[in-house]
Amino acid sequence: MRHTETRYPFPVHDRCDDQCDDRGAVGAWLVIALSLLLVAFLAFLVDGGAAFAARGQARSLAEQAARAGATAVNRESLRGPSPAALRLEPAAADARARQFLAAEGATGEVSVAATSVTVTARIQRRTLLLSALGIDRFTGTGTATATLIQGTNTGDTP
Repeated sequence: MRHTETRYPFPVHDRCDDQCDDRGAVGAWLVIALSLLLVAFLAFLVDGGAAFAARGQARSLAEQAARAGATAVNRESLRGPSPAALRLEPAAADARARQFLAAEGATGEVSVAATSVTVTARIQRRTLLLSALGIDRFTGTGTATATLIQGTNTGDTP
């Protein structure tokens, strides 16, 4: 069998003569695009992890501030006829919780009820890599409540 040359119905000319070789151009753009995607992924990974850590730290600060506020027990209620008479000093509980937050560099809200203190803590953190995309800060938020109880909850003891 003989090899025959294919004829085209129109003239075929190589006008570039090796000067228009663009082989590999798609590969170069793919490398650039994948590199940018990798940098963006790393930015979200690093700063996203820091955001989760800030949220956990804010939750911990809220718990500690609520416990600090719950230590402001009304002294007269300690001498009351029953454990159900336990009450907080609202102004002192609020002040103690806010002092704790301020000492830790956090902000937030404090709500005091008769037997409980609820604290919402907020901490600000700077981003490391997302600042290149215009995201300079993020806020970690956590809420916790401390409630007054009397005695223990370990069951009956003789």
